[in-house]
Amino acid sequence: MELPRVSVFRKEHFNAAHRLYNTNWSDEKNQEVFGLCNNPNFHGHNYELIVQITGTINPETGYVIDMKEVSQLVQKEIIQKFDHKNLNLDVPEFANLNPTAENIALVIYQKMRAVLATNFDLKIRLYETERNFVEFPAH
Repeated sequence: MELPRVSVFRKEHFNAAHRLYNTNWSDEKNQEVFGLCNNPNFHGHNYELIVQITGTINPETGYVIDMKEVSQLVQKEIIQKFDHKNLNLDVPEFANLNPTAENIALVIYQKMRAVLATNFDLKIRLYETERNFVEFPAH
């Protein structure tokens, strides 16, 4: 009998600044495409992060994964590195990567995937604003 798979979710919050800018484009094209998000002095968001982990329930604990462990991983790998940072200047992954919500979610996924056991599926949902959010992977 195949064990049922269950998803658990951890919600976290971080504040970060960024500037959307493509170095291959002119200032005019960057302004046209990114508008207010292209502010040379940066701008900030109050990001909401939801980490979804899917796996089978451990019959000994009743957990898919201990949520204390998930919290510690998210704090160490994401919050401590992103919170109250300028993503363009302070986070090495964005030195040459435009810190769009899509790219931030991808980087968060990669960081979490690297430390999460392979028997778990992982999905990242990142709210940049109350109305705008992205998910990775998209399935």
